[in-house]
Amino acid sequence: MTIQISTLLKQHRQEHVLKFYNELNENSKAKLAEQLKALPWNNLDELISQYVINYPKISIPEDLQPAPFFPTEPDSDATAELYQQARAEGVRLLQNGRVSFLMVAGGQGTRLGFDGPKGTYPITPVKGKSLFQYFSEKIRHFGEKYGVEFTWYIMTSELNHEATTQFFADHEFFGLDQDQIVFFTQGTMPAFDNSGKLLLSAKDSLALSPDGHGGTLLALHRCGCLERMRSEGVEYLSYFQVDNPLVSIADPLFLGLHALEQSEMSAIMLAKTGPFEKLGNFCISGGRLQIIEYSDLPDALAESRNPDGSLRFIAGSPAIHILNRSFVEKLTASGQLNLPWHRADKKVPFINDCGELVNPETPNAVKLESFIFDALPLASKTMILEAVREEEFAPTKNKTGVDSVESCRMMLIERDALRLERAGVKIARDTDGKAKYPIELSPAVIIDDNDAIEYCKEKQISDLSKTETAIYLG
Repeated sequence: MTIQISTLLKQHRQEHVLKFYNELNENSKAKLAEQLKALPWNNLDELISQYVINYPKISIPEDLQPAPFFPTEPDSDATAELYQQARAEGVRLLQNGRVSFLMVAGGQGTRLGFDGPKGTYPITPVKGKSLFQYFSEKIRHFGEKYGVEFTWYIMTSELNHEATTQFFADHEFFGLDQDQIVFFTQGTMPAFDNSGKLLLSAKDSLALSPDGHGGTLLALHRCGCLERMRSEGVEYLSYFQVDNPLVSIADPLFLGLHALEQSEMSAIMLAKTGPFEKLGNFCISGGRLQIIEYSDLPDALAESRNPDGSLRFIAGSPAIHILNRSFVEKLTASGQLNLPWHRADKKVPFINDCGELVNPETPNAVKLESFIFDALPLASKTMILEAVREEEFAPTKNKTGVDSVESCRMMLIERDALRLERAGVKIARDTDGKAKYPIELSPAVIIDDNDAIEYCKEKQISDLSKTETAIYLG
C-alpha cells in the first residue's frame, strides 16, 4: 500500500479497510489499492456527511410549476407546420449519420427470476427473442432505412460486462457489424455502513456497486466514446434503457424538435395514469426543467387539478432522452460530473471484524447513485414531447404484475396488432377486445406504420382473423 493511500485513509478515518491487508497476496493487495485510488477523496467526507450520516433533505421549491410540453397531436396549425418541419429535420439528421444510440444495460435479471444480464432475457411473445436481439434488429433496420451504419453504445456494469459481450459474440452480434457496437462499463461507488465507514465485500475488495445511470455521461468521457462520436460527426445521442423494448429508439419527430428547438437535452413524457403513478414528475423551477421523484412530490401537488379536472402535474418521465454530444462534453470536461447523489438503503453483504462474510436480513448500508435526469437543469435549453404510452413504454422490471414480463408482452402484442390494423389487416379479437392470439412483428422488417403497410402490401396480407395460432411476421 502506498504511503499516499495510507495517509488518505487515516485522514478520512477509514483505516479499517486495511485490517486484513497483510494476509493478502500481491495480486489482492494491488486490487484493493486500485479500488482505493479510485475513490472520490476530495469530497468523500462531504458525501458521507450529507448522504450517509444525515438523510438528505428534500426541499420542494416554492415556485414549482408543471413543465410545458409539446402534445402528441398538434393543437394548432402552427404546431402542425412545426411538426412537419421537425419530422423532415429528424429524417435528414438520421440520413446524415448525426445520431448514435445509447443504451443503459448494467442490470441483472434477478427480479425477473433470471440468472444473467437483463438484456439477455427472452422477452418477445412468439419467438422469445432476447431484449438485446430485439434492439439489435431495430438498429439494423434503422440502418437499412436511412442508409447509415449507426453506432450503438451499450453501458454495462462490472457485474455483467463479460457475460454481455460474450452473449453478443455468441450470436454474431445479431447481424450488426461488430465495430458498430461499443461496450463500456459504468463507474462504481462504495457502500457505507450507517456510521459512514466503508464496507468490505471481501478481504481484498470494497463493497462496490454501480454509480447509477447518471454515471453514463462520465463513463462516456472516460472510455473515449465522446471522441469517437466527434470523429464520426455524431451530434445527438438517443438514450433509452434495455428493459423497455417498446421504445422508438429514434423518432424523427422527437429528434427534429430537439434540433429545431436548439435543446441541449430533451425528454419524452407520458400522461400519468394517476397522481401517484411511479414516474418522475417533469416540473419547472427558476425557469429550469427538473424531475421531482414520485416519492418526493407532496400529495397536495400530486393531487392538484386543473379547472377541467385533469392533473396539473400530468407529465411523467419514462427515461427516454436525446442529448447533444457537446452538452455531455461540457458536463464532463473536468473529468468529474457534478450531479447530486441519491441515497438508497440496502442489504449489503460485508466482511466483519473477524473476517467473516455477513449476509444481513435487514438494510445495513447506504448506496449512492446519480440519475441522468439531474442533468436537465444544467442544460441551457430543454424540450419535452408527449408520447403515446402504448407505443413507447413497456418496462420489464418484475416477473408478474405491474411493469412486468407479462405486461410487457401484452403491450408488444397489442402494439403490433394495432399496427397491422392500421395497415388494413383484419385480426381476431376476443370479447374483451384483446388480440385473440399472440402477434409479433420483427423489427428487422417493421418498425413503424409505414413499414407495416409496405410489408403487408408486398406479402399480400389483408386478413389474419381466421388464423388460430400465434402470428409472426418477419
